[in-house]
Amino acid sequence: MTQSPAFRTDRYELTMVDAAIQSGRANRECMFEAFARRLPTGRRYGIVAGTGRLLELIAQFRFEDAELRWLEDNDVVRRATLDFLADYRFGGNIWGYQEGDAYFPGSPLLQVESTFAEGVVLETIILSVLNYDTSVASAAARMVSVSLGRPIAEMGSRRTSEHSAVAAARAAYIAGFAATSSLEAGRSWGIPTMGTAAHSFILLHDSEEEAFRAQVDTFGTQTTLLVDTYDVPTGIALAVAVAGKQLGAIRIDSGDLPTVVAAARAQLDSLGAVNTTITVTSDLDEFAIAALSASPVDSFGVGTSVVTGSGEPAAGLVYKLVAHRDPASAWIPVAKTSTGKTAVGGRKNAVRRLDAHGTAQEEIVLIDQDPATSGRFDVAAGAQGRQGTRRSLLVSLIENGVVDERYLGPSGTTRARAHNAVAMQELPIGAFRLGRGEAVIPTSYE
Repeated sequence: MTQSPAFRTDRYELTMVDAAIQSGRANRECMFEAFARRLPTGRRYGIVAGTGRLLELIAQFRFEDAELRWLEDNDVVRRATLDFLADYRFGGNIWGYQEGDAYFPGSPLLQVESTFAEGVVLETIILSVLNYDTSVASAAARMVSVSLGRPIAEMGSRRTSEHSAVAAARAAYIAGFAATSSLEAGRSWGIPTMGTAAHSFILLHDSEEEAFRAQVDTFGTQTTLLVDTYDVPTGIALAVAVAGKQLGAIRIDSGDLPTVVAAARAQLDSLGAVNTTITVTSDLDEFAIAALSASPVDSFGVGTSVVTGSGEPAAGLVYKLVAHRDPASAWIPVAKTSTGKTAVGGRKNAVRRLDAHGTAQEEIVLIDQDPATSGRFDVAAGAQGRQGTRRSLLVSLIENGVVDERYLGPSGTTRARAHNAVAMQELPIGAFRLGRGEAVIPTSYE
């Protein structure tokens, strides 16, 4: 089976190229844009993720002999299009929001400037990466915001596909998760990994005590012992008896967590294990984490909820042609206008208006602006009487086909995580309410 990212696409991307070559418009200069018409239901902000993964895929986007042969054997496109695809290398420009930044309805998250043929074939890969990773990061950010600084580990590999598991671990880390259970995410993206034992390890042994001794003998007393296989109080007593008062942590994966955790903390303290921490798992989401805010929990592990976007597995991003031009002509805005699915045409730039305290007040989309001018707007904003500063949002990601390597690999992931921490500090306090609501700041157009 082919592994080329070029085949992670929809057939109609290639048939559009085929017809555009026939009409003579395949090489027309175009601007495509990825944006969200609205946030997932009830969400007040979103977090951009997937950019680093996407840039690597675009750099690798090639139609090799196997792909070209399949297209020819299945009569997907004509010979002229096969020749175009054989030489395909993205040579255009891409600007986008920095990975880890917040976004809102209408935010121009990605601007792709290229020929029609070059840009349209990237639609599926752009949306499949950004929709999933952004959804995961947005859910993860909500969980982090209610964890009150307590670390959260991503452990959802068994709840999604093998490829999306790695993507989810990366997106959650960018949004503030502390670690992942995925070894591949650790190897590929430099994310700290964690994990010790599951219930099967306890059940393997003839007694819970024997299992605990085997784990402590292997990993030392600072390990985390899973204490809820049979009876939590009995498990805690055995754990401390085996590891001593210096036991690193216990993990609880079932029960009425607020009640069980409070009792566990009291029992640990009574046994002298006052420095032993408590990790809880058990189908947590942002609401369950918030409900544990007053409980003596030291860390969380989240699986299913984070890798499925906490009920919103796709961010709802779309990819539309918003402008085109012929050589030596001006850019012409174009837009879909059908009911319920309108778009705003034209090339765009974007800034975020901040008040004197650095709190976001407004997302401003600048229409018919060259995105290459981004970075020139970090100045006082006095337009229409509004006070504060404007922070430029678009950065250059690919210039003339060359990827900015600062956004790639483990270092790019770390960079995105650091930027997310800054972006989250800008959001108004209302962004962190879990109740359903509209976007926390408005989007306006200039």
